[in-house]
Amino acid sequence: MYNLLVRGSTWSKPEETIPRSRLFEYTNRELKKQFQTDGEINWNALAQLPTLFIQEGKEDEVARVGRILRARQSGRDIVVEYVYEPTIPPLLNQRLVELAPALDIDGFEFSRTHWAVKEVDLFKALVSSLEPRRQRPRVFRLDDPERIEPSLVAAMMPFSRDLSRVDEAIREAADAVGLRCRRADDIWENPEVMQDVVSLIDRAKIVVCDCTGRNPNVFYEIGIAHTLGREVILITQSENDIPFDLRHLRYIKYLNNGEGVAELKDRLTQRFSDLAG
Repeated sequence: MYNLLVRGSTWSKPEETIPRSRLFEYTNRELKKQFQTDGEINWNALAQLPTLFIQEGKEDEVARVGRILRARQSGRDIVVEYVYEPTIPPLLNQRLVELAPALDIDGFEFSRTHWAVKEVDLFKALVSSLEPRRQRPRVFRLDDPERIEPSLVAAMMPFSRDLSRVDEAIREAADAVGLRCRRADDIWENPEVMQDVVSLIDRAKIVVCDCTGRNPNVFYEIGIAHTLGREVILITQSENDIPFDLRHLRYIKYLNNGEGVAELKDRLTQRFSDLAG
């Protein structure tokens, strides 16, 4: 058995509340009797069960597995003190929706604050379907679970005035198909520049990398983007600037003049459209 606790907002504090009137919703009547006698709730027995903490929603909301330290009634609410299981990674609600039958969760339960008890082995239901936790790098940090923004394009290129028209072309091509383009110098979220670069690549669905000039930073960023499984578009002013190991991949060659940049924009717009569809 396990507890299913759903709230309209995040489970972010050491203790949170659920309305007393929502206790045992979506709970089998016979199961309910095991934890309630003559109106008295056996809080200690409930606290012995593993618990799935969910925020309302069916998409990118994050759920966690944990346990209840203490539960008590306070007026019309139940106050729940809890901790997460550190060895179990966060789960996206969209994944739990897929597992709902195995977890005995009704679809509407994702949209209603309540406390249910389910006669299901929580860990058995999850163990065969949990995605492996990504290995953590030592040089920079990655979100876990990853949070890809479907409309985000990351542009990786040398910081040079000579490439300002190229940067503008990438942005305009993204705008043309409803995407938005960002470069690492557009943001300042971390003290380390590299962390901002990696975070941008990690969030982006598409990464455009300009190999012009054989910039080592860009090559490093290409490796990160490929490792993370992002859609990578290589562009260059010279095919000789494409690393030997990558020349088997398609790339866009362009001239850094008005006509050449306009053609680059058109080709990127078509490629963005294909990938965004």
